[in-house]
Amino acid sequence: MPVGPGRLAQLACILEVMAPKPGNVHRRRDLPGLHLIEFLASALAIAEPLDRAAEGVGPAVEWAIEATRRVVATNTNLGMVLLLAPLAAVPDGAQLERGIEAVLEATTIEDAAAVYRAIRLAQPGGLGSVPNQDISREPTLPLRAVMSLAADRDLVARQFANGFLEVFTDALPALEGAIAAGRSIETATVAAHMTLLSRHPDSLIARKAGMECATDVSRRAGEVLAAGWPDRPEAVRMCEDFDHWLRDPARRLNPGTTADLVTAALYAALRDGTIPVPLNAPPSA
Repeated sequence: MPVGPGRLAQLACILEVMAPKPGNVHRRRDLPGLHLIEFLASALAIAEPLDRAAEGVGPAVEWAIEATRRVVATNTNLGMVLLLAPLAAVPDGAQLERGIEAVLEATTIEDAAAVYRAIRLAQPGGLGSVPNQDISREPTLPLRAVMSLAADRDLVARQFANGFLEVFTDALPALEGAIAAGRSIETATVAAHMTLLSRHPDSLIARKAGMECATDVSRRAGEVLAAGWPDRPEAVRMCEDFDHWLRDPARRLNPGTTADLVTAALYAALRDGTIPVPLNAPPSA
């Protein structure tokens, strides 16, 4: 029986959070106030809501955040859900990269209103306020249009404007390339994360610490990759040092937006069979 979009989204969230990505929660490390168990509980909560994404992207986001808030008290997955809902709404059998454009273009003011309610419920940090279409007021434009207004300052919002360009041209190719090279799913996930981070300053870091700091984080990620991660021992040590640097209590530079886009890439890889489901299934005869 084919795996539905909600289950694929759930699995993408689990694969993302388990991989040891520098600066993020994973199976070996938590962050202050954010723990692995909360991310896993959140992943379990979103499958049923996102199975209904074809009924409307905005409502699916709202249902998923409501379901999340019933099991965890912190914002663990808003960015992931914002990206996964339109991907889950692409009809079965349609090519994902082409289908997402039609889904985004069809979003409505009602979708925007539902997403605004979800954002207010999730209470993400560092949003601030804007003069046009602020989250504290009711939207007057369709979801794609209001997200496009934030595209220059937020990588998640930018995906709505450009048809998931960074997901499909940066994160997904890095993931696919690592898997094709024989890497484990875990290592391939970290490779996608580091590649994306090296090319695009993380929006969450930029909001919390400024764009100069976010750009410095991207530079350091690129240095780790250029040193030969994950094959050269010195590069592996650099990656560990990078992780410690990001986690310094004086910095707390969590590249959370990058992780959101990697989750979307994992969904695409699961949907197209790059990552086979069931996981570790033997090859077909």
